[in-house]
Amino acid sequence: MPKTIGNPLSFGIGALGQGARSVEHGIETIGSHDLTMPVVRKITLADLRIALRRGVADFAAFRTDVMFLVIAYPIVGLLIAGFAFNAALAPLLFPMAAGFAILGPVACVGLYEMSKRREMGLAVTWGDAFYAARSHVVGPMLTLALYLVLLFTVWVFFADMIHEATMGAAVPASLTAFATDVFTTSGGWQMIVIGMAVGFVFALVTLVTTFVAAPMLADRPVGMPVAIATSIRAARENPVPVLVWGLIVAVLLALGSIPMFLGLVVVLPILGHATWHLYQRLVFWPGEAQA
Repeated sequence: MPKTIGNPLSFGIGALGQGARSVEHGIETIGSHDLTMPVVRKITLADLRIALRRGVADFAAFRTDVMFLVIAYPIVGLLIAGFAFNAALAPLLFPMAAGFAILGPVACVGLYEMSKRREMGLAVTWGDAFYAARSHVVGPMLTLALYLVLLFTVWVFFADMIHEATMGAAVPASLTAFATDVFTTSGGWQMIVIGMAVGFVFALVTLVTTFVAAPMLADRPVGMPVAIATSIRAARENPVPVLVWGLIVAVLLALGSIPMFLGLVVVLPILGHATWHLYQRLVFWPGEAQA
């Protein structure tokens, strides 16, 4: 039986130290030094169900909700408090919550490593999540993180522009007053419709470019160009399953966000583990045994 519950700090300090020492070397690995292009499989909706089922199984085995609760939820709590006490930030609450999905692929990199090791039949602890910070991963993953932060920033900028164009630039009296205006005025409904349309474009770009690239970068030293090209090719070869996967991710993140974002400590680990298994079903390298 793999050891799954323990002190993440004690397990992770050594791995984090090693990861920090590898950053300098990792900068050299941003480009593709392994140019071998993998084979992209055709998948069906049944593969999505299998990936989700295996993601849930990994989640149950590792209890990674505890990890996210300890690491992520205090940050989420501070953000909620900031929005609650600063009415000027109210128009950005939903865009930032919705845009959280943009940053998800990088936030889940440690989960990919844990799922990979469990799939190989190895004993797994929380400390193994930090093994993802090894040298060939750091450079490309940092670049991917910068790309996603840029997308997130541009999305929030567009969301603010949409708010000003539809509801004006006046600061809401309170978060409650803003919510009332959104659902009871024509400008509020215009903001919802336009914002959802623009948000869909950002979400689609993120999905297509990263749903395979992120776990691939954590898996092997392929670099950014090969990883993103493979992700785009996988989406092009499997448009319906990929769109359905995007819908599943959006619905689960929305449900996880409703109770003060607390549900995300369950939803994010499940989606992270499931993304690894979806990647395994989508991609394999010539000459290697297929998963």
